Amino acid sequence: IAMLPYASEAHNRKLHRLKTLSQLEEAIRRIKGELLDLGPMRPGSLSRQYRDPKTKKRPFHQISYTHQGRGRSEYVRPEHLGQLRRETANFKRFRKLAERWVALSLKASQLRVRKDRNQA
Repeated sequence: IAMLPYASEAHNRKLHRLKTLSQLEEAIRRIKGELLDLGPMRPGSLSRQYRDPKTKKRPFHQISYTHQGRGRSEYVRPEHLGQLRRETANFKRFRKLAERWVALSLKASQLRVRKDRNQA
Protein backbone atom coordinates (compact mmCIF):
# COMPACT_ATOMS: atom_id res chain seq x y z
CA ILE A 1 0.00 0.00 0.00
CA ALA A 2 1.45 3.36 -0.98
CA MET A 3 1.95 5.93 1.72
CA LEU A 4 -0.25 9.00 1.60
CA PRO A 5 1.68 12.17 0.71
CA TYR A 6 -0.65 14.51 2.64
CA ALA A 7 -0.53 12.54 5.91
CA SER A 8 2.09 12.91 8.59
CA GLU A 9 4.82 10.29 8.91
CA ALA A 10 3.39 9.13 12.26
CA HIS A 11 -0.05 8.81 10.66
CA ASN A 12 1.41 6.71 7.83
CA ARG A 13 3.17 4.42 10.34
CA LYS A 14 -0.09 3.85 12.25
CA LEU A 15 -1.95 3.18 9.02
CA HIS A 16 0.70 0.71 7.91
CA ARG A 17 0.29 -1.30 11.14
CA LEU A 18 -3.40 -1.96 10.44
CA LYS A 19 -3.21 -5.12 8.38
CA THR A 20 -6.65 -6.71 8.37
CA LEU A 21 -9.99 -5.53 7.09
CA SER A 22 -11.52 -5.94 10.56
CA GLN A 23 -8.79 -3.75 12.11
CA LEU A 24 -9.42 -1.07 9.51
CA GLU A 25 -13.20 -1.22 10.02
CA GLU A 26 -12.77 -0.97 13.80
CA ALA A 27 -10.54 2.10 13.38
CA ILE A 28 -13.20 3.67 11.13
CA ARG A 29 -15.90 2.95 13.76
CA ARG A 30 -13.76 4.72 16.40
CA ILE A 31 -13.35 7.74 14.12
CA LYS A 32 -17.12 7.92 13.55
CA GLY A 33 -17.63 7.95 17.32
CA GLU A 34 -15.09 10.74 17.78
CA LEU A 35 -16.80 12.76 15.06
CA LEU A 36 -20.15 12.46 16.87
CA ASP A 37 -18.57 13.87 20.04
CA LEU A 38 -16.92 16.93 18.49
CA GLY A 39 -19.50 19.60 19.24
CA PRO A 40 -19.81 23.03 17.58
CA MET A 41 -17.16 23.89 15.03
CA ARG A 42 -16.17 26.44 12.46
CA PRO A 43 -13.23 26.91 10.12
CA GLY A 44 -10.72 29.65 10.64
CA SER A 45 -7.68 31.01 12.35
CA LEU A 46 -7.76 33.47 15.20
CA SER A 47 -5.24 36.26 15.29
CA ARG A 48 -4.52 39.34 17.35
CA GLN A 49 -4.32 42.59 15.40
CA TYR A 50 -3.50 46.10 16.56
CA ARG A 51 -5.33 49.30 15.75
CA ASP A 52 -1.94 51.00 16.05
CA PRO A 53 0.55 48.37 14.80
CA LYS A 54 3.64 50.54 15.27
CA THR A 55 3.15 50.86 19.02
CA LYS A 56 1.16 47.62 19.39
CA LYS A 57 -1.57 49.47 21.23
CA ARG A 58 -5.28 48.79 21.23
CA PRO A 59 -5.26 45.08 20.33
CA PHE A 60 -8.28 43.22 19.00
CA HIS A 61 -8.89 39.72 17.65
CA GLN A 62 -10.23 38.59 14.33
CA ILE A 63 -11.05 35.28 12.73
CA SER A 64 -10.10 34.59 9.12
CA TYR A 65 -11.53 31.72 7.15
CA THR A 66 -12.44 30.49 3.69
CA HIS A 67 -15.91 29.14 2.98
CA GLN A 68 -17.28 28.24 -0.44
CA GLY A 69 -14.16 29.61 -2.08
CA ARG A 70 -14.40 33.04 -0.46
CA GLY A 71 -12.02 34.36 2.14
CA ARG A 72 -13.45 36.35 5.00
CA SER A 73 -12.29 38.06 8.18
CA GLU A 74 -14.51 39.01 11.07
CA TYR A 75 -13.98 40.99 14.25
CA VAL A 76 -14.17 38.87 17.43
CA ARG A 77 -15.51 40.32 20.66
CA PRO A 78 -13.37 39.46 23.70
CA GLU A 79 -16.24 37.58 25.37
CA HIS A 80 -16.49 35.23 22.32
CA LEU A 81 -12.78 34.44 22.07
CA GLY A 82 -12.89 31.27 24.21
CA GLN A 83 -15.89 29.89 22.34
CA LEU A 84 -14.27 30.53 18.95
CA ARG A 85 -11.02 28.91 20.08
CA ARG A 86 -12.94 25.74 20.97
CA GLU A 87 -14.91 25.80 17.72
CA THR A 88 -11.82 26.26 15.52
CA ALA A 89 -10.01 23.52 17.45
CA ASN A 90 -13.00 21.22 16.88
CA PHE A 91 -12.89 22.00 13.17
CA LYS A 92 -9.17 21.18 12.96
CA ARG A 93 -9.87 17.90 14.75
CA PHE A 94 -12.75 17.22 12.33
CA ARG A 95 -10.45 17.71 9.34
CA LYS A 96 -7.81 15.35 10.78
CA LEU A 97 -10.39 12.69 11.56
CA ALA A 98 -11.97 12.98 8.10
CA GLU A 99 -8.53 12.68 6.49
CA ARG A 100 -7.78 9.58 8.54
CA TRP A 101 -11.20 8.07 7.71
CA VAL A 102 -10.53 8.52 3.99
CA ALA A 103 -7.07 6.95 4.31
CA LEU A 104 -8.46 3.96 6.21
CA SER A 105 -11.33 3.56 3.74
CA LEU A 106 -8.89 3.64 0.84
CA LYS A 107 -6.73 0.95 2.42
CA ALA A 108 -9.81 -1.18 3.24
CA SER A 109 -11.01 -0.89 -0.34
CA GLN A 110 -7.61 -1.95 -1.63
CA LEU A 111 -7.64 -4.97 0.68
CA ARG A 112 -11.15 -5.97 -0.48
CA VAL A 113 -10.12 -5.71 -4.14
CA ARG A 114 -6.95 -7.72 -3.49
CA LYS A 115 -8.95 -10.36 -1.60
CA ASP A 116 -11.51 -10.61 -4.44
CA ARG A 117 -8.72 -10.87 -7.01
CA ASN A 118 -7.02 -13.66 -5.02
CA GLN A 119 -10.30 -15.59 -4.70
CA ALA A 120 -11.04 -15.38 -8.43
